[in-house]
Amino acid sequence: MAPGDFLFELLKATVALFVIVDPIGPVPIFANLTKTLTPMEKKRVFRTAAIVGAVLLAAFALVGQELLLLFGITLPSFQIAGGFILFILAIDIIFRGERTDKQALSSIEETAVFPIAFPLLVGPGAITTTMISIQSSGIAIALIAIVIVMSLSWVVLRLTDRIYRILGKTGSAVIARIMALFIAAIAVEYVLLGIQHYYPPV
Repeated sequence: MAPGDFLFELLKATVALFVIVDPIGPVPIFANLTKTLTPMEKKRVFRTAAIVGAVLLAAFALVGQELLLLFGITLPSFQIAGGFILFILAIDIIFRGERTDKQALSSIEETAVFPIAFPLLVGPGAITTTMISIQSSGIAIALIAIVIVMSLSWVVLRLTDRIYRILGKTGSAVIARIMALFIAAIAVEYVLLGIQHYYPPV
């Protein structure tokens, strides 16, 4: 792969994954989950969440192809199924607001792993996007994209209180819905690519 093509594929994979992970949308949830923690405890929680999120996505990137082979699933079929899942996720965010988990909000025990790392950062959408990325762009691009996105997510997590003060609840909700539109567009693209495999344009 030429350097220019590599960079383009990396940019495409990184943007797609960042839009799906969407660390800015759940900022109100992050702020609520960590409001009773000290600044040092927050740093430790957010660092752990970013590391756990990266490990989870890397694991799916490394074994994603084997999982597809194990269940006899082709990439186009996975793209179509993943596209539908992402579209449902986008619709849910648009009409219901930021992703939330009421049961998780009742306790801050193991906050770094659940619910911050999973499912707020690494949910079904991020897992689907990672598995499709490794199939379409390769393992190197998928892993680099994971590192970049989780690093950016860690920065956002560190700035949670500041971002929440600036955006407020309304601003965060608006951003979440705008990002959901991008998620919907990516979902449609996945479905169309999968369909073209079975019904190629004449």
